[in-house]
Amino acid sequence: MSYVDEIIAKVSEKNPAEPEFLQTVEEVLTSLKPAIEKNEEVYRREAILERLVEPDRQIKFRVPWVDDKGQVQVNIGYRVQFNNSIGPYKGGLRLHPSVNTGIIKFLGFEQIFKNALTGLPIGGGKGGSDFDPKGKSDREIMAFCQSFMSELYKHIGADVDVPAGDIGTGAREIGYMYGQYKKLTGRYEGVLTGKGLSYGGSLARTEATGYGLLYITQELLKCHGQSMEGKVCVVSGAGNVAIYAIQKAHQMGAKVVTCSDSTGWIYDPEGIDVELLKEVKEVKRARLTEYAAARPSAEYHEGRGVWSVKCDIALPCATQNELMLDDAKALVANGVMAVCEGANMPTTLDATKYLQEKGVWFIGGKAANAGGVATSALEMTQNSERLSWTFEEVDSKLQQIMINIYHNIDDTAKRYGVEGDYVAGANIAGFEKVAEAMLAQGVC
Repeated sequence: MSYVDEIIAKVSEKNPAEPEFLQTVEEVLTSLKPAIEKNEEVYRREAILERLVEPDRQIKFRVPWVDDKGQVQVNIGYRVQFNNSIGPYKGGLRLHPSVNTGIIKFLGFEQIFKNALTGLPIGGGKGGSDFDPKGKSDREIMAFCQSFMSELYKHIGADVDVPAGDIGTGAREIGYMYGQYKKLTGRYEGVLTGKGLSYGGSLARTEATGYGLLYITQELLKCHGQSMEGKVCVVSGAGNVAIYAIQKAHQMGAKVVTCSDSTGWIYDPEGIDVELLKEVKEVKRARLTEYAAARPSAEYHEGRGVWSVKCDIALPCATQNELMLDDAKALVANGVMAVCEGANMPTTLDATKYLQEKGVWFIGGKAANAGGVATSALEMTQNSERLSWTFEEVDSKLQQIMINIYHNIDDTAKRYGVEGDYVAGANIAGFEKVAEAMLAQGVC
């Protein structure tokens, strides 16, 4: 049995109830085989893979808070600090009922490689809670966030661990958490990213993940003699990533005809109206039925179905494992040329393999959605320098980072004889940087 297969077997044995974590470990380590085999003796001796798949620490804590009826509620909080060999732990806080240890570990493990790809000094981490902000008042959300931070603050810091937003955690939640951190520690520092502009946030951070997704997609097409101009795109999701991916795609001359939320999806052949979508999802916090009611050209459908629409480019921007094998078959049958992931692991393993076998250009989330964390690291830099850059400065840096990521993963794939396999290219490129730092720093 190879070193890689041994570690996958050990992880499966130790974490049987964490399917998402097992999925990402298998996907990453399998693609790393060419790089591992090249230096297997050293990696085995130094237990690089064993140390890589085991978090530095896992923190789990109780989060009690009082709702508007005076009833005490209890949620579970999590922070997994995975690897800080190239910089402080960095990764978002997800607030969603589906959050558990396995989900947080999967996201944190992915973050190690994603953060390494940005070229910036940030390590891998992730956190969150099974708290659901939907339907809660601002006071209830503040009560939860303050209680959550009352425990989390002990484990984070500007040079230790810098959390950010994620699903369910936007500017409002980050603001409440930052206020509590400041009160508890007496320190005003860049400990959270995604902050408001009035207290250390960065311009372009809101747009960063969606914009970054389109910058790398554009570079992919450009290097294959294509352009975004005139392309029909389908997007899943209707949150922050999806909204700004749609906006940037339209600016590049493409037309996005779908979006979705947890209950249904929209098909709008005239192109998604971004301002209306923002009004419905960001202001009203309503369902997409309201978009359809306000837009005569739009059709609303219950359930899933985004991937059945004919398109040139598919951009999954919702959540993990949302694009399955049957969806991949439908996309290929309809002539899709590229799939680039705006979410974390939105495509199942069998769907990914099918798309690659059929010649579809496929860029996974560790590369394609790295724009968010890259801009978070740029926010950290601005905080450290006590400076604030213009939108154009941040956006320009983001665009160059995403272009660099594409060429890094493309060159790495070619170097290891798997040209066009951008998943392997991303995983190997991220791994090489982290492994080199781990070897240089000894057993720690």
